[in-house]
Amino acid sequence: MLKETTMQDLAPGLERCFLFDAVEGTYEITGITGRVPEWLRGFYYVNGPARFERNGRRYQNWLDGDGMVSSLHFSDQGVRYTSRFVQTQKFKEEEAAGAFLFRAFGTAFPGDRLQRNLKLASPSNLGAVRFGDTVLAVCEQALPVALDPVTLETRGEFDFHGKLNEVSPFAAHAKIDPANGHLVNFGVSYSPHKPVLNIYEFDRTATLLRRSRHPVEWPHANHDFAITSRHAVFYLSPLFMDFGRFLNDGVSVMDALCWEPERGSRIFVAPRDPKTEAAFAVPAGAGHCLHTINSYEEERLLTLDIMESEAPVYEQYQPVPELFTTVGRSRPVRYRIDLESRKLVERLPMDYDLTPDLTSIDMNLLTRSYNDFWLLGMSASGNRGRKFSDQLAHGSWQAGGVSDIYQTARGEYLSGEPVYLANPKDRGQGLVIVEHLNALKDEAAFLLFDAFDLKRGPIARLPLRHRLHPGFHASFFAA
Repeated sequence: MLKETTMQDLAPGLERCFLFDAVEGTYEITGITGRVPEWLRGFYYVNGPARFERNGRRYQNWLDGDGMVSSLHFSDQGVRYTSRFVQTQKFKEEEAAGAFLFRAFGTAFPGDRLQRNLKLASPSNLGAVRFGDTVLAVCEQALPVALDPVTLETRGEFDFHGKLNEVSPFAAHAKIDPANGHLVNFGVSYSPHKPVLNIYEFDRTATLLRRSRHPVEWPHANHDFAITSRHAVFYLSPLFMDFGRFLNDGVSVMDALCWEPERGSRIFVAPRDPKTEAAFAVPAGAGHCLHTINSYEEERLLTLDIMESEAPVYEQYQPVPELFTTVGRSRPVRYRIDLESRKLVERLPMDYDLTPDLTSIDMNLLTRSYNDFWLLGMSASGNRGRKFSDQLAHGSWQAGGVSDIYQTARGEYLSGEPVYLANPKDRGQGLVIVEHLNALKDEAAFLLFDAFDLKRGPIARLPLRHRLHPGFHASFFAA
């Protein structure tokens, strides 16, 4: 419940984190304070919206901005920073025109365009993941864009050897199974009569292994999912896409979304190999899940861990930069399903409810039993007024909650998925990388933390020469 009736500015200077011209380039980071561990070698990638204004028009929603990928290359020579806009077709056409041309997630305007008169033109702004010899910049319901893993130069759309095309639904949360390197993803085909949930699995060479189609009763606006060794697992919230309104009335996706909690949520469990068994669903309350944490199976029990909120958060992403003014509570929740009886047998919520999001685990434990995860939170959650992530927290399922928290100073914010990296010589130890934005000083940096002692503060600070827009999803590729 919100504590105040009047709006407060709980995120001073937040506009300075959004409304500026992003800088492309590459350089060696100097002025590093603290110590970068010698074992940290490889590439960190983060993607996020980084252009919100053109020719006097401003995007309304955080999800609207054109994607920019930033990387950190940790080597024996030091740390090298690189940033590039993703050169989507949308970006190139609007750059040439000097104006926005296409409708966006939260912004529609007279004369705006759709891709093939059917869907949003992708800003490719939500995540970046290494797959083989390329980095895939991903977005919602769109083909990923391939980038050079070192220079971040755009290579073009990645269609998996022609098995997907520009209208194939492909979500922003592809999972890479650490057991075999397979990439698994989904996409929703919206239809007023027969919406379909598509599940894809590709091997490490991007060859399509299998594709299954599952009719669903409602056109769920699903953003994320989870995988186990045998299943793809979805928390299907009662947030629906009115595709007819989007297509025929010229409204944004944001305005075409319908929240109908009375219809309830379901956990949908589908086999990765559709020849092995039938999919099934179990009721799961009426919450909303934007992001999952992990899922795994032990004998007959399937565990699904998610971030569960009372209502969708998308409307809190606007208007930029007045974000999260009335955002509700959310928390990590663990669900357990008996695969034989196909019934929900346990729901375990955590107490930490400061609007946590952008979770991270040891990616070597994806699809496997695990304990630890890291996430961002908002200390001002529950109060009316704009706010932003200012806490880095460590959650433990064994402990049943969150006890280790790093809190920034006022006017300083954290963004980008906090990537956890295990020490290869001692996997019980590790560090976390996260973006740090000092709005009051117009400074940006990447911070490194001892993953199991966040309260102590960063063990290293990697300062940038310029400001950085808040990122969304991040990843690491070890050298």
